[in-house]
Amino acid sequence: MEAIKTLNLLIRFLLEICILLIFGYWGFRVGSQGFLKVLLGIGAPAAFAVIWGTFLAPKAAWRLPQPWLLILEVTIFGLTTWALYSIGKTSLAVTFGSIYVINKILMLIWRQ
Repeated sequence: MEAIKTLNLLIRFLLEICILLIFGYWGFRVGSQGFLKVLLGIGAPAAFAVIWGTFLAPKAAWRLPQPWLLILEVTIFGLTTWALYSIGKTSLAVTFGSIYVINKILMLIWRQ
């Protein structure tokens, strides 16, 4: 059972890495001009990293208390799912969102 719990934490880490990649891909796809593409493609993942590191990371200096932690987390994962959907990656959006929901439910059950 411990191996499955560890696998769930690994999946969570990979989901967080995917957020960076998805926001970067989204930014480069939706930008209309070269400068805007670069700004969104680099700025969106950077903004996510700052928000996550400041408020959501386990050792964050200003870690949010519940329920704000959950609200911000669901918002970020929801925006990531929307970003995939908005650029026409519907199957990936459904897959990413589903994996997040299952992962979060297991994290809550196992108190991870």
